[in-house]
Amino acid sequence: MSAGDKLKNMVQKGVGKAEEAVGKKTDDAELQGQGQKDQTMGDARQATEKAKDASS
Repeated sequence: MSAGDKLKNMVQKGVGKAEEAVGKKTDDAELQGQGQKDQTMGDARQATEKAKDASS
């Protein structure tokens, strides 16, 4: 996994956590859901990159 990809995945997870927190504070279910989705996508991308690295 390149450092750029790792950083991008970590940023996406961080943004997702922030969106989820803001959504909870403002009772915005849509924003909260988007934050959870972003975190899941970041995790999935990171797992994919790790699998690629393991097979190399």
